[in-house]
Amino acid sequence: MATIYDPLPAEVLENLEILCADLDEKIPSKELDRNLLIASWNIRGFGNLTRKWWSDEKDSPRRDLHSIYCIAEILSRFDVIAIQEVKANLRALRDTLKLLGDHWSMILTDTNKSDSGNDERMAYLFDTRRVNLSGLAGEIVIPNEWVNDPEKVIREQFVRSPYAVSFRSNDKTFILVTVHIKYGKKAEDRETEIHGIAKWLSEWASDVNAYDQNLIVLGDFNIEKRGDFLDKTFLSEGLFVPEELQTLSRSIFDETKYYDQIAWFNTTDKNRPKLSLDFMGAGNYDFVKTAMVNRGLTKQKLSFMISDHYPLWANFKL
Repeated sequence: MATIYDPLPAEVLENLEILCADLDEKIPSKELDRNLLIASWNIRGFGNLTRKWWSDEKDSPRRDLHSIYCIAEILSRFDVIAIQEVKANLRALRDTLKLLGDHWSMILTDTNKSDSGNDERMAYLFDTRRVNLSGLAGEIVIPNEWVNDPEKVIREQFVRSPYAVSFRSNDKTFILVTVHIKYGKKAEDRETEIHGIAKWLSEWASDVNAYDQNLIVLGDFNIEKRGDFLDKTFLSEGLFVPEELQTLSRSIFDETKYYDQIAWFNTTDKNRPKLSLDFMGAGNYDFVKTAMVNRGLTKQKLSFMISDHYPLWANFKL
């Protein structure tokens, strides 16, 4: 059985050179004490791993060591990444963390046991040379008082509890809140969770006694398209999505999909302070043209080996 510590096959080395060159061109560089790169990535079914360099049709899962090297290389370009769809089986995540190196760490939830929760975890990976934990970590639970309040909309707990963790980089403290909204049978099934997290964040940011009011929400909101009723629900409490992210594709299959978001409060409405991090740009990363290109994979097969979602990122000045 192959391992990540074995010498890399020539074909993998060749592909990684292509991938690295493209990442160098498309993703801003990490500059010590100058910037902070925050990302969100739904990595499809990020669980088990076939420990071969090149998996074949009979292998399950199809994700292999070549895949993990590509995933790790993409993740390494950011300082802290919220990852959705981490599964109970952590083999792929653990190997990825080993490839990233001893200066990387992670914090994650236990699995969600409900059927609709799909046995998923919420996770953050972060480069400890540039980012460290600052004290707060917790899953968001809706107060009982909200259940009967028509203004609060939500009637039950989130299928996958949003996960809030505070980080510190230089003298800046900030809280990331990662979300994976349930898909449901129809778009309307997602509205209560989307409104619930937007309302929760608005109240948190307005609370002067909160641990910190510097909030960034990121993850998979399963919003179908920009400007639809789910997008309007998401923005209804004042969250701001940078213009650079508003026209970018989230899905490798359909460029119109608007599933994933990175957002924060950018005004002082409702006594909320603005995010204190200075925004410098944002984007996605299209790995379809660069990851595993020498294997002739269809997009469908690539989605099970890398993902069906592009990573989103935002760059902030320190």
